[in-house]
Amino acid sequence: MPTLYNQSVMNPSFVRPEVERSLALHREVAERLRRDPELLEAARERVERWLAEGSVHEKWAESWRSVIDAGLEAVIEVLTDTDPAAHDLRQVSPFAGVLDPRTRWTILRACSPRAHTS
Repeated sequence: MPTLYNQSVMNPSFVRPEVERSLALHREVAERLRRDPELLEAARERVERWLAEGSVHEKWAESWRSVIDAGLEAVIEVLTDTDPAAHDLRQVSPFAGVLDPRTRWTILRACSPRAHTS
């Protein structure tokens, strides 16, 4: 199984680009949640829909349910943590749609390898 990190979790310069993009997007989601905690309720409703419809594997839906039930700070921790388990959970995020397309594009462009070269 490939590792999420080329070298070390402790050195962010070694984080793979797809991990960096996911983390950057979710850090912005975390900022939005801090400003508008009611966004958490929409995520909770989405997770409940996932469970009712079976549209997302129960493992991920139940994990998100537990995190959301633990409160805003627990959610922010998962959204901003560099731990591989947090990265895995973010791959099935109930926060789709929180960021508008322009914000997403700006973040993704900033994470582009070309953005880091001068």
